[in-house]
Amino acid sequence: MKKTLTMLAFLLALQTGAAQAEEDCFVPMANWQPREAVARLAAEQGWSVRRIKIDDGCYQIDGRDASGRRIEVTVQPATLQVIEIEYED
Repeated sequence: MKKTLTMLAFLLALQTGAAQAEEDCFVPMANWQPREAVARLAAEQGWSVRRIKIDDGCYQIDGRDASGRRIEVTVQPATLQVIEIEYED
């Protein structure tokens, strides 16, 4: 029984760690795209940029979408893949 509980606790810890790792970008700075590329990505999407910052190793764009809604976009710094878009009402 003790082994089963230990194994369950270990698996839960692994799953929690994997979920946290998905929220962060772990890319060496040498592989990052420049901020100008992030600004171009935003312009291509029709977003107006108020601020581009780094959060948890990812680029984060604060601005407005084409409809004027406030957005916060998380972007993977090497590939410029959009990881998450949060709409702020």
